[in-house]
Amino acid sequence: MDPFVVIFLSIVLTVAAITDVRKQRIPNLITFPAMIVGIGYHGLTQGMDGLLFGLGGLALGLGVMIVPHLMGLMGAGDVKLMAVVGSALGPTGVLVAFVFTSLFGGLYALIMLVPHWSTVRRIMSAFWAAVMAYMATRKFQYEAPDPDSRLPRLCYGLAIAFGAAAAMGLNYLAPKGVFGL
Repeated sequence: MDPFVVIFLSIVLTVAAITDVRKQRIPNLITFPAMIVGIGYHGLTQGMDGLLFGLGGLALGLGVMIVPHLMGLMGAGDVKLMAVVGSALGPTGVLVAFVFTSLFGGLYALIMLVPHWSTVRRIMSAFWAAVMAYMATRKFQYEAPDPDSRLPRLCYGLAIAFGAAAAMGLNYLAPKGVFGL
């Protein structure tokens, strides 16, 4: 794997993860220039093939994260950060990073939910009651639990950083790399 890509992406992901943890957002000032650098680097070093490699990764990075964003499950900064990963690692790399990100994100969510287990149980109980009521009446009735029982916000930039790092590590360990880098 190209050392520039590893160093560049590691710096961007570290800054984004720290910013996300501290401020619970990933600013455009981090993501948009990083997308341009990722695409531009591949375009400059590999010509049109590199440009298409970076653009394809960016598009796929956006694509895999846009649905969760539209469902309100994650912020736009998370979507753009995965696009940055795609612009640097390309289509195959961003897919591998997305799988690792999902695994790290699930583990992160479980760890964050442990102190809030009673709230989780109330929410799941209310959801289960709604499912059972729907099965019996074919009408959806959901009574939300106490509004004071809020769950913690996840800083998914952290999961993206760990997922992309794991993907880069996997690419490094593979005999000929797996991302085409």
